Amino acid sequence: MERLLVLVRHGQSEWNRQNLFTGWRDPDLTERGVAEARAAGRELRRDGYGFDVAFTSELIRAQHTCALILEEMGLSDIPILRERALNERDYGDLSGLNKDEARARWGDAQVHAWRRGYDVRPPGGESLKDTAARVLPCYVAAILPRVMAGRRVLVAAHGNSLRALVMVLDGLTEAQVPDLQIRTGVPLVYRLNADTTVASKSVLEQDIDAGR
Repeated sequence: MERLLVLVRHGQSEWNRQNLFTGWRDPDLTERGVAEARAAGRELRRDGYGFDVAFTSELIRAQHTCALILEEMGLSDIPILRERALNERDYGDLSGLNKDEARARWGDAQVHAWRRGYDVRPPGGESLKDTAARVLPCYVAAILPRVMAGRRVLVAAHGNSLRALVMVLDGLTEAQVPDLQIRTGVPLVYRLNADTTVASKSVLEQDIDAGR
């Protein structure tokens, strides 16, 4: 039994490119983001991975990434389940603001705490702790049972929804969270033990120019 779980942050979005806080706003992928998603699919196919089911959020950048990965793998016909719980953290009043302008207004330390801290909420938004409070029940109720039943699962989501999940999978502490980076379009491949703990983890680096 494989017990395979692969996590992928969406490819670069239009607002990533513009250095804007995105949250629940819904920009699509850039040309580079499309290339990142396709490269992820090619790398997964090249390394012999397959999937039986995919999960994604209700936001187009994650859905588009998921569809492109599966297209590259020849798996466009597998079930794709959309879960609001997998949405990016809500940045509240910061959504749409340029990150450099936010630093100039509130200071580097405050903006870093909002972006990377565990329990610090931006104005009107969610902390990573809040995001984890919706991501982890979804993982336990919907994603993990499929993995443990031997179904190969792809999750295409967002930087912070995946940070919340990786924090638990990797056994990270709140103090380690600020250093946790989830790169766009780079698959994180987990294999789980029979007791749901992580047996192995690998990061599939990829060349977005290969095969274009």
